[in-house]
Amino acid sequence: MRVSSLLPVSLILILLLPVVIAENKQVELSIETSIADYDIGITNAAMAPDGSSVLIVGNEGYSHLISAKNPGDRSLDVELNSARDNNLNDVAWHPRGEAALIAGDFGTALRYEKVDHSVTIVNGTGAILGRDMGAVAWRSAGDYAYFGSDDGSLWRFSEGTGFLNLGNDGDSKVTGISCHLNYDLCVVSTISSGLGVIGPTHNITWISGTKTNTWIDVDCPDAQLNECVAFASGLRMISIQLNTVDHTKSSVGNMVEYRTLEGDFIAASRGYSSSSIIYLAPSGTVRYDPLNDVAKVQISSSQMAEWDSVVAGRQISYVWENDFNSGFMLTSNGNIIAFEPYQIEIENTMLTTIILAAVTISVPGVIIGLIYMNSPFLQRKYKQLMKRKSK
Repeated sequence: MRVSSLLPVSLILILLLPVVIAENKQVELSIETSIADYDIGITNAAMAPDGSSVLIVGNEGYSHLISAKNPGDRSLDVELNSARDNNLNDVAWHPRGEAALIAGDFGTALRYEKVDHSVTIVNGTGAILGRDMGAVAWRSAGDYAYFGSDDGSLWRFSEGTGFLNLGNDGDSKVTGISCHLNYDLCVVSTISSGLGVIGPTHNITWISGTKTNTWIDVDCPDAQLNECVAFASGLRMISIQLNTVDHTKSSVGNMVEYRTLEGDFIAASRGYSSSSIIYLAPSGTVRYDPLNDVAKVQISSSQMAEWDSVVAGRQISYVWENDFNSGFMLTSNGNIIAFEPYQIEIENTMLTTIILAAVTISVPGVIIGLIYMNSPFLQRKYKQLMKRKSK
């Protein structure tokens, strides 16, 4: 009985095997377009809150606006004039989506206005003159933004007051700033000064025990959870539990290391449905779901290399999604790569039809047979029925 029971189980596994293998490939890739026919030197980008456009920044003052839905349509582009030749490093949209702030080298701080596509210098940049500003983020209320510098200093900004230093600065490069969607709390990642939490009154508290890692970025993707997540070199990740009453009591969870992944973490951005998309070098992405605390490879480095070895050698500057596993990837050169959920294509031949018909018939039969062979009650009833028919 045991041997005969294993046979239908084996048949089911064989029949279902192609589906299991296909699920390992999350998305399909295709070249959408390139923004220009030369290496632009894109450093970062951000999608507008309404999902309509993506604001791109790069080296030597490069700034550009493309459609988030149809980024391959160059007629929808808006070439912006920053009037600067300093490198631009980060961009953050205001929560209402009518303007965005841009951070750059040598004290560059600019404002983009959606209404007329103007790019102008913000108030009070004299306070940060000479500092390379590498990170910027608006807090949820939209009344203040925070800038982080390569020298470790942190600044609050509003158009009315200009720039004011937070004090209690770190002593290493600020690599990322992310603010919670519901609370006026923001988290900060640095190269070697650890992780910090900025409170409602603009004071920063550094979380103890976090200085031993090289933090490359941070994200607060879920509005319902009182936590953010930080990413470190060495394929490491840790959650930050925010204390919404007293931010100085915020803490970190256990460190998780993804040793089976290829490459290393280099940056992160907001994914679809309250998730984070982590960028890998060489080219690849990982989706982190904070609600279920699960990280899954979205695009592997080997898949990228197999698809296009040249593009795979270029750094990912930004990734955005318009739906789950459906969106675009932007490289530093200006390539736009589309990705969409992987679908199994079955060629409609006579052999395929026969195989599908056989599977349709055999799978239910195998399952029923398996149930029968493991049920003494059904076997007994069947024997009784056959005895009645033989009389």
